[in-house]
Amino acid sequence: MNAFEKLTLYLQYPFVRYALIVGVLIALCSSLLGVTLVLKRFSFIGDGLSHVAFGAMAVASVLRLSDNMALVLPVTVLCAVLLLRTGQNAQIRGDASVAMISVGALAVGYLLMNLYPTSANISGDVCSTLFGSTSILTLTPLEVWLCVILSILSVAAFVCFYHKIFAVTFDESFARATGTNAGFYNLLIAVMIAVIIVLAMNLVGSLLISALVIFPALSAMRIFRSFRAVTICSACLSVCCTLAGMLIAVVAATPVGSTIVAADIAAFAGFSAVGMLRNR
Repeated sequence: MNAFEKLTLYLQYPFVRYALIVGVLIALCSSLLGVTLVLKRFSFIGDGLSHVAFGAMAVASVLRLSDNMALVLPVTVLCAVLLLRTGQNAQIRGDASVAMISVGALAVGYLLMNLYPTSANISGDVCSTLFGSTSILTLTPLEVWLCVILSILSVAAFVCFYHKIFAVTFDESFARATGTNAGFYNLLIAVMIAVIIVLAMNLVGSLLISALVIFPALSAMRIFRSFRAVTICSACLSVCCTLAGMLIAVVAATPVGSTIVAADIAAFAGFSAVGMLRNR
C-alpha cells in the first residue's frame, strides 16, 4: 500500500478528520497572535503558559478529574493575567516573571506526578504531555466542538479589535496617549494566547507550543513588511505546515507534534532563503 492509499484509508475514519479540523483551527489562532507576541518581544509567554498548563494538568490527574479542561483552562488564563501584571512591575521584568512561573509550574507538576502516580508509566505520561501524544487522534465530538467555539471566539476577537491590537503592538505609549485602553487589549491578548495554549497541548505538547506560535510569524517576516501581510501569510503558512505535518505523521507513524514543528522549520528555512535572495 502506497502513501496515497494509506492516507485515503485513514481519512475515512472520523477521529482522523476530527484531529485535522482541530489542528487547522489551533494553527490559525496561534499564528494570528504569534505576530503580535514576536513584535512585542514577548515570544516566551507561550513557554511560560504551556508549563503552567502542564502543572495544572498534573494537578488534575492527581485529583482524578474526569474533565481536566475545567481546571487547566482557568488556571492558565489566571497565570496569563498574573504574567501581564507582574511584567509591568518594575522590580520583576517580563522575561523574569515568565521564567519564574514557567520553571515553578513545570517542577511542581513533575513532582506531583511522581508523588501521586496515576499510572505505572510516569515517564511515558510526562513525555507524551511535554512532546505531544496520540490523544489528538482520540478527540470526542464534544471536544471538537469546544475547540471550534473557542477558536471562533479567538479569531472574532482578533478581527474585531484588529486596529487596537495593531496600535498596542507597535507603539503602546502612543496608543495610551490617544485614549486607547492598552491594559485591556494586553489582557485580551494574554487571555487569548492562554486559551490557545491549552487547546494546543494535545496537538504538539507543552514544550513545542512556542514553535507553533512563533515560527510562522518569523517566516512571514522574512519576506513581508506590513503587519497585515505578515499576519495573513503567517496564518496561511501555519495552516499548511500543520496540515502537512499531521498528514505525514499519520502516513509515516511519526510523532505528530515533532513532525509539525519540523514542517515549520523547513518553511522557515525556505522563506529565509527567499528573503536573502530578494534582498540581494
